[in-house]
Order: sequence, then C-alpha cells, then structure tokens
Amino acid sequence: MNPQTTLSISNLIVNASVVVQIILVILLLASVASWTLIFSRRALLSRANKRAHQFESDFWSSNELQSLYKQVQRNPDTESGLENLFRAGLKEFAKLHEKHLEPNAIMQGVQRALRVALTHEQTRLENHLTLLASVGSTSPYVGLFGTVWGIMNAFIGLANVHQATLATVAPGIAEALVTTAMGLFAAIPAVLAYNSFSSSADNLMIRYETFADEFSGILHREAHTGQR
Repeated sequence: MNPQTTLSISNLIVNASVVVQIILVILLLASVASWTLIFSRRALLSRANKRAHQFESDFWSSNELQSLYKQVQRNPDTESGLENLFRAGLKEFAKLHEKHLEPNAIMQGVQRALRVALTHEQTRLENHLTLLASVGSTSPYVGLFGTVWGIMNAFIGLANVHQATLATVAPGIAEALVTTAMGLFAAIPAVLAYNSFSSSADNLMIRYETFADEFSGILHREAHTGQR
C-alpha cells in the first residue's frame, strides 16, 4: 500500500477512532458557526458605522429637531444606533414637556430613556460575540483532547506488536495531530474576529455615548428655554 495514501488526511479521518471523529465533527461545526457569525457581525458593524456617519451629518445639518424627528419617523432605520437614540430621547422629552414638568424632571426622564437606548444598542452590537470567545478559547483544548486520545490509542496498539517501527506508530500519531490542527483552525479566526469586533463595538459605543451627551445638552437648553 502506498504510504502517502495511507497517511493522507482523508484516510486518517476515515480510519480514526469514533472519539476522534466526534471531536473533529464538533470542531468543524464550531468553525462553521464562527465563520457564519464573523460574516454577519462584520456586515452589521459596517452598516452601523455607515449609518452613524449618515445620521450625524443629517443631525448637525438640521435646524429643527422636530422636523428631523418627523423625517426619521416616516422612514425609520431601526439598525441606526444614533437614530434610535435620537427617537428615544426626543420622544421622552416631548412627552414630559407636554405635562409641563420642571426642566430637571424632564431631563431626568430623557437621560433614563437615553441610557435604556444605549443599553439596547450595546446588546445589539455585542450579541453573539461570546460564541466567538468560546470557540477561540475552547477549541484548542478540544483538539488537544483528541490528540491525547489518539496518541493513547496508538501506544495501546503497540502492546500487540512484537516490533514497533515508525510505520507502526506514524498513522496513530498523525491521526492524533489532525485534531490539534483542526482545533487551531477553528480557534485562530474566532480569536482574531472577537478582538476586532469587540474593538469596533467599543468604538461605536463611545460614539453613541458622545452623541447622547451632546443631544442631552441640546435638550437641556430647550427645556430651560421653554420655562422662561
């Protein structure tokens, strides 16, 4: 039998023990799940950045908050974090202002509404990132378990062989190392993506919080001007 055929990756997987095959399937599923999440999160963060830039441009070029509010109500973009903050803050401001409350009471309500909206946006941006962290941190250990199991089986098999040679040991060792390679294949992209997406989400949240503070300041002036 051709040694290269015997030690090919496909033959090693097919002839591997059931435990090693189960581990390889688990790692493959983890890799598919992480890559699916990587593509979806990248698209979401890219859209969030683009829409934040667009809404900031619309907000600062607008001379009237109410007209901008009517505009975004006609064509709401629920994936725009800044627009969600704007709607939540101005809606609460208008509701409390109609009740003729004190400016401080109005602003307390507005700030609560903005905090809730910020929490929702943070949850949306960080949703499922824990899956990437889990895949990145556990996959090498799962692969290592498969390697230990494969090597253990290889040495157990040597007990039934009168003369151990490299040809006898090599298939079992190679089979064991496949799980290590698969664990790294699943873990490395997940770790890199998690770090990148966490940084992007943090930057967006800083942008949202800055906008919330500036918007709150504008509404604060509006509330006190209305009381004069």
